[in-house]
Amino acid sequence: MSGNNIFVVGVDFGTLSGRAVVVRVQDGTVVGSAAHPYPHGVMEAELTAGPAAAEGRPAPLPPDWALQVAHDYVEVLAHAVPAALAAARDAHGVRAEDVVGIATDFTACTMVPTTSDGTPLSELRELADRPHAYVKLWKHHAAQPHADRINALAHGRGEAWIARYGGLISSEWEFAKGLELLEDDPEVYAATERWVEAADWIVWQLSGRYVRNACTAGYKGIRQDGRYPDRDFLAALDPGFADFVTDKLDQPIGELGDAAGRLSARAAAWTGLPEGITVAVGNVDAHVTAPAAGAVEPGQMVAIMGTSTCHVMNGEVLREVPGMCGVVEGGIVPGLWGYEAGQSGVGDIFGWFVEHGVPPAYHEEARRQGVSVHELLTDLASRQRVGEHGLVALDWHSGNRSVLVDHELSGLVVGQTLATRPEDTYRALLEATAFGTRVIVEAFVEAGVPVTEFIVAGGLLKNPLLMQIYADVTRLPISTIATDQGPALGSALHAAVAAGEYADIRAAARAMGRVDRAVYTPDEEAARGYDALFAEYRALHDHFGRGGTEVMHRLRALRRAARAGAGSAA
Repeated sequence: MSGNNIFVVGVDFGTLSGRAVVVRVQDGTVVGSAAHPYPHGVMEAELTAGPAAAEGRPAPLPPDWALQVAHDYVEVLAHAVPAALAAARDAHGVRAEDVVGIATDFTACTMVPTTSDGTPLSELRELADRPHAYVKLWKHHAAQPHADRINALAHGRGEAWIARYGGLISSEWEFAKGLELLEDDPEVYAATERWVEAADWIVWQLSGRYVRNACTAGYKGIRQDGRYPDRDFLAALDPGFADFVTDKLDQPIGELGDAAGRLSARAAAWTGLPEGITVAVGNVDAHVTAPAAGAVEPGQMVAIMGTSTCHVMNGEVLREVPGMCGVVEGGIVPGLWGYEAGQSGVGDIFGWFVEHGVPPAYHEEARRQGVSVHELLTDLASRQRVGEHGLVALDWHSGNRSVLVDHELSGLVVGQTLATRPEDTYRALLEATAFGTRVIVEAFVEAGVPVTEFIVAGGLLKNPLLMQIYADVTRLPISTIATDQGPALGSALHAAVAAGEYADIRAAARAMGRVDRAVYTPDEEAARGYDALFAEYRALHDHFGRGGTEVMHRLRALRRAARAGAGSAA
């Protein structure tokens, strides 16, 4: 173990911004941090980048799209990293030359179409007004029909790999988005020489080397036992897709915690870090958070709760868990099977309701009290007994990632009357996300992957009502990561391993991880009340999600048709 004067940098690329931390290798202390928002944010309604947008003619985007600009990620390196270094210098006297490594994590599956040298296609003037030339963010769900075809063909052909993904792959993932690109914009597909996970693209920018990380390749790229789906399978989807893997996707694999390369002179100029320091193999935000929370043993489920929630855990054995996002050998910790599940909308749902469903009087009252609307609604909702609002909701406003794997599903609130108030609906939405997590936990347990501890990381752990609801609904004690920079700290742990400061991620987690155990424990009376509500949730879940009615799918189709008609008329 190194002394007090050795440091690493971790950078977490989230949905709306990037965050950098400078971390002491000896004990995991964060000595400096900074964040930088993406200038273009998330483009969902219209393409606000490119020449046409600059001239005041932004192109409208279809429903379920979510795009970003790759250069915004470089701006994080050029702003957040130097600012974090400056904070570490001012507070603790840390020098840039004391930093021995940098590691990054990203939302996944976020895809960048590039040329062979890594130039994003959106930076080519002839393609800069083409939406498909831009980064497809993880929550770009427009590829659901393509995912459906991949799933149907995999089951029809008896492909062994489909079971590793709970029987269904997601519209968020590499192959579905790649097939969408081919069939919606063949010219941009033809120009795409590399189909790159953003987690690997940013490492490419830092080191000058394109190394594909084992985590996203396994969980998002259908790479199992060293292989991708074969050429015959891809050709059966679309003849033009036959060479997708060999022409655009395949790349040497880097294992987690390994060095991808060394910091280039160009990246050193961006970041203020010394040229030649270690650059770690890329990783996924959720998966790096597990060791930061000390969760490196079987049975410890970590929920990274923010705009969405990703659930990750390690297991000693390989099991087929219905609706899981994936299971990959060594996907989180070497020597164990890494499991992933998730919910596509959590904090996004609460934010949507506050923005669109809360009347002005509540906003005015929040301003008068000097609190956020979220805090006001949480306070009002916390005064209620379980079931007092008379509501039950489905948390599918961004579709269902686990266990139904269907992004054509949508949100639902049952029980509203003229007496329903915003705090009632707000609490029902909080509870719905907890019910969704319980469905996931039960799926793992029933499949023979026991969940012995539930650890929460991410911004939503700051809401004590939400955390207590999760404890009561799941009947599990809730531990919490003892940092507000979980993914960035997790990346820093991997930087320390890649730089040779620790032998492996377990050793780094013991020294640098941060967790407070059993901060919230189940209340038996509340848990019994939630058992009754969960039974109603589960009935709705199965009716709307398992074929009792196709109304949600039909409404989505009608919406798309109407939007397409409006676009044609315009």
